[in-house]
Amino acid sequence: MEIVRREPLADRAADLLLERIRSGEWPLGAKLPGETTLGPQLGVGRSTVREAVRRLAGRGVLASRQGAGVFVTALDVPPERGAVLQRAGIVHVLQARLAVESEAAGLAARARTPSDLRTLRRALAGRAAHRDEAEGHVDADTAFHRAVVAAAHNPVLLDLFDSFVPRSRQAMVEMLRIGGPFGSEADQDVHAALADAVGDRDPDRARAVVRTHLEALVAALS
Repeated sequence: MEIVRREPLADRAADLLLERIRSGEWPLGAKLPGETTLGPQLGVGRSTVREAVRRLAGRGVLASRQGAGVFVTALDVPPERGAVLQRAGIVHVLQARLAVESEAAGLAARARTPSDLRTLRRALAGRAAHRDEAEGHVDADTAFHRAVVAAAHNPVLLDLFDSFVPRSRQAMVEMLRIGGPFGSEADQDVHAALADAVGDRDPDRARAVVRTHLEALVAALS
């Protein structure tokens, strides 16, 4: 007699949530609805929703903030690449980001649309509004950098950026918590300069801003 193994409810619920995240229903940094809302949508109980969230948190896609809720911290994590990045040191991840984001910034300066620029400006404002809490600041910063990469209109570069997010986020949150104050005016000015370079369609300046910014982070951690 053949035994049919059924997929656990929590796994199915996690897969459904991940598909909705992949589809763009919840962007990077977005807060998920509460358990009482998600449960009926997924056809499961609140405890199963909690377990599904826990599993996606373990993959770096979601993060729970005490008293605030559950937030999207990555749009996808390919298992093979994710496993490598979870083992990688933050300096190595930043060096890889430098290669991807500097090129993406140059492409974005050439390819960005008016809609891309509006998204980038909103992300810049969101970054300025999150300076008092490490996780919120890192998520807002990630959303800004992702907006730059998305404006390049190169799906391969965007996929590479998204694969870096879980490992980079974890390390940056820990670094900010230990390092004290963050989100300074000087730091915000650097990101504003990047937005301006993309807006001005100046690829050389856009690449230079990214390279200087990320090289400084690597030097500070080395």
